[in-house]
Amino acid sequence: MTIDHTALHDTCSEAWEGIVPVLHDYIAIPNVSPDFDADWREHGHMAEAVDLIAGWCRNRAIPGLSVEVHELTGRTPIILMEIPATDPDAGSGPDDTVLLYGHLDKQPEMEGWRDGLGPWTPVLEGDRLYGRGGADDGYAAFASLTAIEAVHAAGGDHTRCVVLIEASEESNSSDLPAYVESFANRIGTPSLVVCLDSGCIDYDRMWVTTSLRGLIEGVLTVDIVTEGLHSGDASGMVPSSFRIARQLLDRIEDPATGDVLLSECNVDIPEGRLAEAAATASEIGVIADRYPFVDGAGPTTDDPIGQLLARTWRPTVSVVGADGLPPTSRAGNVLRPGTALKLSIRLPPTADPGRAGEALRHALTTDVPYGARVSFDVADGAPGWNAPPTAPWLESAMATASEAAFGRPARAFGEGGTIPFMGMLGERFPDAQFMITGVLGPDANAHGPNEYLHLPTARRLSMAVAHVLDAHARRG
Repeated sequence: MTIDHTALHDTCSEAWEGIVPVLHDYIAIPNVSPDFDADWREHGHMAEAVDLIAGWCRNRAIPGLSVEVHELTGRTPIILMEIPATDPDAGSGPDDTVLLYGHLDKQPEMEGWRDGLGPWTPVLEGDRLYGRGGADDGYAAFASLTAIEAVHAAGGDHTRCVVLIEASEESNSSDLPAYVESFANRIGTPSLVVCLDSGCIDYDRMWVTTSLRGLIEGVLTVDIVTEGLHSGDASGMVPSSFRIARQLLDRIEDPATGDVLLSECNVDIPEGRLAEAAATASEIGVIADRYPFVDGAGPTTDDPIGQLLARTWRPTVSVVGADGLPPTSRAGNVLRPGTALKLSIRLPPTADPGRAGEALRHALTTDVPYGARVSFDVADGAPGWNAPPTAPWLESAMATASEAAFGRPARAFGEGGTIPFMGMLGERFPDAQFMITGVLGPDANAHGPNEYLHLPTARRLSMAVAHVLDAHARRG
């Protein structure tokens, strides 16, 4: 039987007309991830978001669909959904399951939203739905069930499906391992994992993510005196805590090039990934021009291949927050007693975050200048992920799906972000196939101001996932 492309298209289009108003309501909920809201349970925003999405899911006309909300003690909740195979006699069970994954927790507000926009203010402008979390990753639950519903409407097939929507991804999926263990029998052994939490270089085709960087987050704290001192009296004799922090950072990062200096944070890039970057760069060209540089500024490299590798297979160190620094309008002539810097270290996909974290701690806290009191507290470490070889059936299915939904062949690339669940699943299910994709394209700006969901891409990805689900069921 051949899937009915017209019925599939019409089902996805109709579903998305109804999804947009629900996403409006979801964006308005400030359900930031637990790392950014210690009182998330008392505030009730996460429960509100879970109820909203689970309620929509329960109303879908999918035969056999079950929707459950679970909350282990002390953990953020998850939404767990099961859908039986279209053909109950085909023998599809826990060992031939498609696992579809997404999350509903959000990053914090961030400053810089343009006039009329805000993190919790949903605004629809043309094809763009602005607001925090719509693209990262609130749409995933809607797109996953829409794809399954479209398979039924189009006369296609799918094996047993499990949809897992978590609420701690933006906190490095800190609660997810406990759920994976608790519901191992329900999850089964996936033969295909579909994740909609990634990005795309353009909106003209389906982009498939072949690697994800790992992540270490930690706070470097430098204390030199016990209280602030008049800078005219003490500077020159008492070293600046910021200068000490700067010296320590130079141990792990070349200040001129940004190269990370620790061997534990670097890896040899696989030949296949080098070839993939070259092929993508030859078609797409430079990608860094999509970023909002100030006049006269530019990227670390103008080489298209170098740009792709810099954001996927090279480690980086970013200072993303600071304590001990007063705002400039309130800063007196005071030698501050200490400085704390939050560091975000992106690791290549195959780097070991445990070894890298220990190497960073040793470099930053050993033989400290002036005998200052220094600590580096690693808050989180998440593994990266490098996709296993793609099975021929999936390669063909993704090509067909992208042509059917977008009118162009699919393309593969490495993504610079981190999805902790993928590394976890890669270790747990080494024989599974993966299709990691998403809607975060040019200037969609997840985690930053003016984040938006490109609605046509969300709808087309729903169609593409439906094609892949059907191909998976028929792969023989």
